Amino acid sequence: MSKGLFLVFAIALLWSCQPKETKWAGQAPAKRVSTLTRPIQYQLKKTFDLGNGIFLSNEFDGARLNGVALTGENEVTVLITPENTPVNASPWYAFKIWSTTSKDIDLKITYNEGVGHRYYPKLSADGKNWTKVDSTVYIADTASIANGEQPKFCSFSLSLSPDTTWVSAQELIVSKDINKWAAGLAEKEYVSMAELAKSKEGRTINYLQIGNPDSKKMLMVLSRQHPPEITGWLAMQAFIERICTDDELSEKFRNEYNIFLVPCVNPDGVDNGHWRHGAGGIDLNRDWDDFNQPETRAVNKFMKSKVADGSKFYFAVDFHSTQHDIYYTVAPELKGNMPGLVPKVLTAMGEEIPGYDPNIDPSSVDELRISSTLSIFHEFKAETVTFEVGDDTPRDFIEKKGKLTAENLMKIMLED
Repeated sequence: MSKGLFLVFAIALLWSCQPKETKWAGQAPAKRVSTLTRPIQYQLKKTFDLGNGIFLSNEFDGARLNGVALTGENEVTVLITPENTPVNASPWYAFKIWSTTSKDIDLKITYNEGVGHRYYPKLSADGKNWTKVDSTVYIADTASIANGEQPKFCSFSLSLSPDTTWVSAQELIVSKDINKWAAGLAEKEYVSMAELAKSKEGRTINYLQIGNPDSKKMLMVLSRQHPPEITGWLAMQAFIERICTDDELSEKFRNEYNIFLVPCVNPDGVDNGHWRHGAGGIDLNRDWDDFNQPETRAVNKFMKSKVADGSKFYFAVDFHSTQHDIYYTVAPELKGNMPGLVPKVLTAMGEEIPGYDPNIDPSSVDELRISSTLSIFHEFKAETVTFEVGDDTPRDFIEKKGKLTAENLMKIMLED
């Protein structure tokens, strides 16, 4: 048994001995913070020549590489730091690495003090197709794990050549990829794409209008408020593509409802490789009360303009990623424009997946209205859910959940 495989086995054994709850408790309720603009620290974008024929680069959208050193003859250590602090620790990394001659190295990913490793590394030869690092060559900080803490670093063996290897925390999906996907959907006769606003750094924030533009019965779909949350984006993609399917159910739903999608609320954070924040140095999903940031302000203004003629938002969903799948809903005592819709949809979705029991976590009645879904519920009375997808949820399962959620939503909303 290799050293890497032995360590993985030991970690799994330690983890299996820990008491487990039947359902993950989820995150603590969000606390109010100032959302006034704060400075961010931009990366030095360059190709790093380490000597010994080894090179690394962060000169691409979505990259995150803050420091690098040759710490042994064939050991490369990288440093990953956030855009500013305080920040929710979602330490994103993405960089390219190659060498002038073929060689094997040990690559170590480290973070600033107090930050733990979150995302299991993925590799690509083209920046589009990704595979996880082989577990037999992967080593985490086992001392921290044994103490019930996140590992402070990870390392793995990597074979280099003159061909580029991409290393990333998750699949690399940046604003140009999202806009290309959206433009492809907009080729359908019942989908249109337009500019919602400009981000703080001047990037275009697009939205899609899907279905009957004259309907006064509306839905709002959001994604990528937090840059690293790729699994949430993948669920959103499957959800929307199911609504855009050319079958009887979808066609009937699109004739009845007017659906809006903002697929990338935070293009600045996405393209700058941020851990969490926008270019204003703020977690956008804490700015849905004060609306100090242009991105959240634009979505809110757009929604207000759509209800000015008496139209209603009946449903809104914001797609995110976290440690495990969970669905944050409003307190059941609170009634919106279609009471009971969200629990019905999530329960119906779960019933179609053998052995899957959706982890639904309602908010308290008086929880702060600083996040998107709680803000949208209280201002527009849309039934809302924050659809959180686990970092390591299998991609085919993400697609299945996204499609089944859309399918059951359409069925239930057409019945009511």
